[in-house]
Amino acid sequence: MNLVELTKEIVMALAKDKESVSVKEFESDDDNTILIEVMVAEEDIGRIIGKEGKISNAIRTLVQASSYLKDNKRVKINIDKY
Repeated sequence: MNLVELTKEIVMALAKDKESVSVKEFESDDDNTILIEVMVAEEDIGRIIGKEGKISNAIRTLVQASSYLKDNKRVKINIDKY
């Protein structure tokens, strides 16, 4: 499972409006960095970010750990709403 699929699986498990979840990988200026953009419905943004950003940090930690096992690249995840 690649990093985008892993991120999407985690976010889909947390979101109520699963139809509006969009996870895409974008090019980064640094070859050693992977940039992942997560878009969710406005009513799900709090559920994905969590209180004080704890859930979003947990998602970043899981995806970063997976990256270290495969590519050893730094992962940046941006979470936004529609």
